[in-house]
This record gives sequence, C-alpha cells and structure tokens, in this order.
Amino acid sequence: MTESERRVGRSRACARLGAAFFERPALELAPQLIGCTFLVAGVGGRIVEMEAYGEADPASHSYGGRTERNAAMFGPPGHAYVYRAYGIHWCVNFVCESGRASAVLLRALEPTHGRDMMSTRRGVDDVRLLCSGPGRLCQALGIDRAHDGKPLDAPPFELLQGDERPAVTAGPRIGISKAVELPWRFCEAGSSYLSRAAD
Repeated sequence: MTESERRVGRSRACARLGAAFFERPALELAPQLIGCTFLVAGVGGRIVEMEAYGEADPASHSYGGRTERNAAMFGPPGHAYVYRAYGIHWCVNFVCESGRASAVLLRALEPTHGRDMMSTRRGVDDVRLLCSGPGRLCQALGIDRAHDGKPLDAPPFELLQGDERPAVTAGPRIGISKAVELPWRFCEAGSSYLSRAAD
C-alpha cells in the first residue's frame, strides 16, 4: 500500500473544518491548511501548497476595493472565492478573517480521491500533473465560477483536518508582479506534487 493510499483511509476519520476555522489572518491560515484534505463531490486530495493574500497586499484582488469579480473576498470567512486567471484557468481561494477581504489561494494538491475522474477531466495520466497548479487542480476537481461564494463546510465541498502536521516551507509567491519579495507561499517540504519546486 502506498503512502497516498494510507492517507485516503486515514482522512475519512479526520474532523471536518467549519467556518470558524477560517476566522484568522491569511498568513496564519495558509500554513495550517497544508496537510488537510480538500474534496469537491468526493474528488480531491491533500493540500500541499497555498498562497496568502491580505487586504493591504498590492498583489491581492481586494486591494483596489470591492468589485463584482472579487465580491466573495468581502464576504464571510469559510467561503470559496473563484475567479478566472488570464481568461483561461479557474482558481479557487478560501476566504478568511472577517472584515479584512483576505483569502488564501489553493495552488496544489496531492491527489488521493477520485484519481480516475481527475485524469479524465485533465486528459493526463501522470498523477503529478493532475493538481500541480491552481488551474490544473480546478479542472481536475471540476471547480468553476458556479462555486464562487459557496460555503466550504457544505456540499459539494468537504475540508478535513490533516491527521499529521507536515514540515512546511515558506517562499515568494508565483505569477504576480507586485510584492513579489514577500514569503507568502507555503509548501509541504519534500512534496513532489507542488506547482513549482520550493525555494
């Protein structure tokens, strides 16, 4: 039995995370989510990479104020903020900290649940390419704009507490042009499922 298969069995007994879990700053929340399991209609895996975006952060979508696109970021913690990047890929964030318009971007998962479905959606067989990047993982999990603003503690979402706390590294965020020096990207140390190797 592989380590991923052992994790599948263990995660079913883990506690579900509710809205109260997200009532904290993005910089605190992002590393705590590493090792948790995120599922959409039963498909997903262990979170191995997150990025934090705060209200006063010039790289954050909320920095310029509320718009139709980013409205979910100004809503209650524990909800999804879904947007399209570059007009091509969907990306999913978890809204956190009431009144602060901050969120954490889900960048990569270790696939553990519904791999066949992910492979069909993505059109690839290499498990390392299923969820290694925010656009890839949204395609693999079937996430799109219809999920924007939905609560993370209700179907089709399920977020489970990790059964262990992996070692976490921090480094610069990816694909942004502002505040690039901030070490607000958090990764599971040694994971082969990251969108890009940790610095």
